[in-house]
Amino acid sequence: MQKINVSVVSYSNSLPFVYGLRNSEIISDINLSLDIPSVCADKLLSGQADIGLIPIVELLRMKNFEIISDLCIGANDNVKTVILAANQPVEKLSVIHLDYQSRTSVMLIKVLAKHLWNIAPTWVSTKNGFENETINNTSGAVIIGDRTFSVDSKYRYDLAHEWKTLTNLPFVFAAWVTNKKLSNSFKERFNSALNHGINNLGASVTLNNHALTNEVDILSYLTNNISYQLDTPKKEAMNLFLDYAKKIILNDDKNT
Repeated sequence: MQKINVSVVSYSNSLPFVYGLRNSEIISDINLSLDIPSVCADKLLSGQADIGLIPIVELLRMKNFEIISDLCIGANDNVKTVILAANQPVEKLSVIHLDYQSRTSVMLIKVLAKHLWNIAPTWVSTKNGFENETINNTSGAVIIGDRTFSVDSKYRYDLAHEWKTLTNLPFVFAAWVTNKKLSNSFKERFNSALNHGINNLGASVTLNNHALTNEVDILSYLTNNISYQLDTPKKEAMNLFLDYAKKIILNDDKNT
């Protein structure tokens, strides 16, 4: 049997998934790579990966896909690691820098700007190392992942909480997606491995070797901030977010 290539997000919120896959029999049937979210999506779209834990906005770029798990990276309220960092209130920001690592968070800040905060800042793309250099009295930065634990700013807007304020719904950041034909037996074993990780959060934390998170209570973060079940409210939230995103993309296309 040819091995299935799996790309998983390399942040702490994915530790249970990595633990489950590495400590289940399915590991012998897959090639596992750890990537930033945008690369997970690019690998899936290019054929380098058969399964990816991808930012949900990437679904709009895919013609044929299947969400193969009822597990996801989500949050019922504060997610803690997807933030707008600023030294002024959001309504005073004229520029917002956009984290290059996840396109869902980029789209989410645009949805919130339009529908919650009623602001129209200048959006600026970023590259590696932008995190603290771009936060000043007139500009803020969308920052995601473990790097948020060390960000120093006067204001810290949690984007999942802001979405909850707007919609009264949870948020889904990433889902398990394939654009290949996989057998039902493989998908069942894959999901069993993922659930093994979710059921062993404490053990999964032992995989953490990120310097930025050494002084952070990762188990508390995984337990209290991340919600892994892709339940009915999250599916509703995901569909609503994608509807918002389509309209923003259409409007952007009209203005280019």
